[in-house]
Amino acid sequence: MKSYTILFFLFAILSCKQPPEQTDIPVFDRGVIADWITDTRELPKKDSLFYLDRPTPLFRKEFVLGDEIKSATLFITAAGYYKATINGQKIGKSVLDPAWTDYSKRIYYSEYDVTSSLIKGTNCLGVSLGNGFYNPLPLRKWGRRNLRNDLNKVGKPAFIAKLVISYENGKTQEIVSDNTWKFALGPLLQNDVYIGIVYDARKKISAWNWPGYDETSWNFAQKTESPGGKIQKAFFPPVQIVKELTPVEIYSPVTETFIVDMGVNFTGTYKIKLSGKVGDTIKFRFGERVYEDGTLNPMTTVAGQIKRKGVGGPGAPDIAWQTDSYIVGDTTNTWFSPEFTYHTYRYMEIKGLSKKPKISEIKGLFMHSNVSNENSFFCSSDLLNSIQEATERTFLANLVSVQSDCPAREKFGYGGDLNATSESFIYNFDMQAFYRKTIYDWIDAMNDSIFVDTAPYTGIEYCGISWESAFLITQYYLYLYYADTDIIKELYELDNKWMDKVARIHPDGMVDKGLSDHESLEPVPEQLTGTAHYLQCARIMQVFAGIMGDKEMEEKYERLAEKLKRLIRAEFWDKPVVGEINGQTLYSTLLYHGIIPETDLSAAADSLLLAINNGPSGHFNTGIFGTKYVLEVLSQYDSPEKVFEIANSTEFPGWGFMIDKGATTLWETWKESENTYSNCHPMFGSVTEWYYRWLGGIRPQAQNPGFKVFTLAPATPEGLEFVNCVYHSPFGEIVSNWQKIGENSYLYEMKIPAGSKAEVKLNIANSQSISIQKEGVNFDHEKIEGLETGRFNLNEGSYIITVSNRS
Repeated sequence: MKSYTILFFLFAILSCKQPPEQTDIPVFDRGVIADWITDTRELPKKDSLFYLDRPTPLFRKEFVLGDEIKSATLFITAAGYYKATINGQKIGKSVLDPAWTDYSKRIYYSEYDVTSSLIKGTNCLGVSLGNGFYNPLPLRKWGRRNLRNDLNKVGKPAFIAKLVISYENGKTQEIVSDNTWKFALGPLLQNDVYIGIVYDARKKISAWNWPGYDETSWNFAQKTESPGGKIQKAFFPPVQIVKELTPVEIYSPVTETFIVDMGVNFTGTYKIKLSGKVGDTIKFRFGERVYEDGTLNPMTTVAGQIKRKGVGGPGAPDIAWQTDSYIVGDTTNTWFSPEFTYHTYRYMEIKGLSKKPKISEIKGLFMHSNVSNENSFFCSSDLLNSIQEATERTFLANLVSVQSDCPAREKFGYGGDLNATSESFIYNFDMQAFYRKTIYDWIDAMNDSIFVDTAPYTGIEYCGISWESAFLITQYYLYLYYADTDIIKELYELDNKWMDKVARIHPDGMVDKGLSDHESLEPVPEQLTGTAHYLQCARIMQVFAGIMGDKEMEEKYERLAEKLKRLIRAEFWDKPVVGEINGQTLYSTLLYHGIIPETDLSAAADSLLLAINNGPSGHFNTGIFGTKYVLEVLSQYDSPEKVFEIANSTEFPGWGFMIDKGATTLWETWKESENTYSNCHPMFGSVTEWYYRWLGGIRPQAQNPGFKVFTLAPATPEGLEFVNCVYHSPFGEIVSNWQKIGENSYLYEMKIPAGSKAEVKLNIANSQSISIQKEGVNFDHEKIEGLETGRFNLNEGSYIITVSNRS
């Protein structure tokens, strides 16, 4: 009794110091303590054994409720993936949860209101576990990269959960994960995020997650140690099935084989109605393409280029293509959908069915991080619209809790792709929360001595500063587009330490190691693009220091930026460049980063235009960074007319060439690839940034972040009849629509959200007049200063502006 009293008072004292409502106390450590639990099996000792059947564990816990329930909240996360149910019904809409992180440093949990799922009396909470990126196969991608060695933390899947129930009478009840839970092995025999699943319906356990199920033969769960990461509440959009796709065609190119054409390339899984004889195996393979004879071409989605025997390591398949297997049980005409994996495909190959499936019996399940998708671009060019649709689809297909470079072969969050396309993503979707998560992934991935290429960290360390600088550059875009200064204040000290690291690795300033303008059709030295990114980072830190009121550091970074600018100018402008180099990337990089002296801008612009005209078909031959740069500076220093001509062409190389060849997502390379390169890669998606910035004319201003004041300068290239463009800023909806209404006459529709102001820039010739109307009010346009010049400001409201020839 005495010991109990001491413990009681000790608990009371601790409770006073750290009340349960404090957000810095993990929810699983408040009140009744929850444990990480798993099954009792050991992991395989040899690599080859990981490829054998290892059924997914199913966990269950029954509990009894009395009185009237006021509310019930489930808190849950896992190392690996989980699916949670109450009384047999799935909780929430999320899939592939929790988000991929470095589990040794950070783990995100979800919170669900499950009040309506509970019943008075006996209830059952069920959890099944998948491997995810916590327990990957030892596939040796490219013959050398094994995630089991490269990830900071791998292990046996486990989960932690707490169900908090509040009653109307003020009492509470907590159900937590501990070793009183019981588990059994389920019908999902294999599951992997890369090469798919094996499901044996003969081993299905009916009603296992319903109350009243006889669990006497089940084993007790085992407590296990935490993976080590700090448990934090998820604050970003979850991965969900956002769209169901109906096949456009099902055909049989060879005997006993059916090809399902979903119409577009995407990321996700499927649901299908299956029947057959007990024990029959139905096999699925997936690909982005088909061969000329109509058979499946799965080669562009092969994991890690494992395409021959021995490359993938002991036990690995000779070819690591995406594949699922379903073994028929005693229930016929049943719907099946795989869990704990995702594929990238347009075409699904099915073998093992006795008859051709009906279109109504198959659905493609497009899954991705469910980012807000309210922005839009549409114009009179069917080709530009097709490019936009393909770009959006590509972007979403590569948002599965990380922004990947390709969602099949690698699934990694490469920083170079982030630097090249993050503005494009932001123009299309609300990326603020997602990119905050991304920045934290980089914090967890980086070290003090070398640059890494991906976040979460996957062991790759050769791309250099142009990839790891995504840690800093993404922070800047959160500031520019969302006026997010909190992230800057939070990470300012770390940002400075990162810049010190860059200075240690490149003490002379010139970056001489790393990957340059990836997939450029001509060589580009790393000294150009890498040092340009270093310069960009120095300027960003100058801005951040100003925000922090750190005058000393602001001056330091100003000096550094000037030094780097001089270095690049001296090496790539002041003297002839030695060796072969892509002139388009060269001049666009120099112009984009403000390295060319003002007196030489015209010469540089002329050199860029000449390099483009000398390119294949007079098109861009730039790579990952040069493409982003050339779209902007060619519009700025020459004309968006030229960019429109290139973008609106089906000649090689270009986006229109991809579309003309049947692409529904963007390729990794300008050249068509049937065997090696991904057909779903966001790298060249910088084109959609150009759509919004130049055809819509919607641009943030560095001096007025978050669109407090923004530029509205739509371009009207010859051959385009109209543009409809909508962007949602922190202040609200911005609309920039225009249409051609006659010879050199245009009608503009503009909407400026409350609290912000637009600086409008329209091209007005001397022979033209301009008039303006404001919706809903009597409006004296003569009070708008500069209207007749096409340079004027607009405050909140919706406006119709007409530019026409003088009568």
